[in-house]
Amino acid sequence: MISSCPICNVQVLTAELQWHANAHFDDDQLQTDMELAHQIALTQSTPNPLLLDTHQECNNLFAGDPHAQEASSSIAGSSSLQGSVLDEQVSCLLQAQLRSNVQEIQGGVMNLLRACLESEAGSSTSMISGHVDHYQSLSSEDKGWGCGWRNIQMLSSHLLKQRPEAREALFGGSGFVPDIPSLQRWLEIAWDKKFDTLGSSHFHNKVYGAKKWIGTTECAALLRSFGLRARVVDFDSTESSGPHSKNGKHAPKRVQGPMDKFLIKNVSPTSTSSELCREDAENMRGQQVLVDWIWNYFASRHSDNSDSSRRVLVSDKTPLYFQHQGHSRTIVGIQKQNVQRGNQDRFTLLILDPGHRTSDLERALRSKTGWQRLVKRGVHTLRKPQYQLCYVDPGIASSEEMEQLKTIDSILVRF
Repeated sequence: MISSCPICNVQVLTAELQWHANAHFDDDQLQTDMELAHQIALTQSTPNPLLLDTHQECNNLFAGDPHAQEASSSIAGSSSLQGSVLDEQVSCLLQAQLRSNVQEIQGGVMNLLRACLESEAGSSTSMISGHVDHYQSLSSEDKGWGCGWRNIQMLSSHLLKQRPEAREALFGGSGFVPDIPSLQRWLEIAWDKKFDTLGSSHFHNKVYGAKKWIGTTECAALLRSFGLRARVVDFDSTESSGPHSKNGKHAPKRVQGPMDKFLIKNVSPTSTSSELCREDAENMRGQQVLVDWIWNYFASRHSDNSDSSRRVLVSDKTPLYFQHQGHSRTIVGIQKQNVQRGNQDRFTLLILDPGHRTSDLERALRSKTGWQRLVKRGVHTLRKPQYQLCYVDPGIASSEEMEQLKTIDSILVRF
């Protein structure tokens, strides 16, 4: 059903009315919303009855309304009924999905970050992604549970801008980043297409309208359903990180639920000081494995090969969806402090956190004051026993490869 927003009078899905109305109370979006409402009022004085019918049909289809599927069942056999309904759901979602609100930063957040990195004193080299928009969690919408969706939006903003083949495939070729309810619908469609059936069972195949945490596997399933080659990498130091097959050989680790593997590794109260020192040493070794991988990832492909002396190089690689216990963020680059020969280089991750306000981030980057506190994360902060990353390789998968991509297996890096 369609309802009218009591604030701006825009026609929206009834199921999304509360999301839409609450968004007006985010100070950064109020002026933009009112301008948009004024433009709509000038061009559309009455609701489009065809649009109303489309939204009603979509609600029925996603709700599994038998009347909405009756027409399909009368013209298709039982074996093709599910595919027919899926096609109708996709068609409806293409018309009903909404663009996510994002605070535009003049010049782009990555250009501002690049300027800050270039202005720093000392000898360093930084590798950063190309275009990325910052999507912040809003107290009126997703504070406390939506970080995963915001990271998908940040990764999607890069793909839409930097990769033409992804722009054609993602979200039906809409060319924009959808809001969280629309992304939830797309994930449900991915599950219905049998992407990550194991992961979908943790959510009982339903996530629309729910305040549920998601992780890298949901990100990978969603992107893979559009033919993108999303990959998941596990960094795991726990004793349970080495599953074995029946023949005793090491088997690739399968990522299961969104947060199942992010368990706290408790230290026994009877641990001796030598055991604690050994654990600290293991943590440091694990941290180095992780940052070495991230450095090599961004350094493997960059567009500034002709000038390796530059302090900031733009990588052709996608940002990294960065998951750990209790939170997820987006890694947009990494900085290496060049130290004297014989000493180990020091690395710092460059991160966009959906928990930060975009306005605060822009202010700090533009003034080049306090931005390090918002963006930089030293290796010493990486104290979790397990991390997951998700990235996207170039190109679009073939139909044969798509079948393989339906199973979400991760690359396991043990430390």
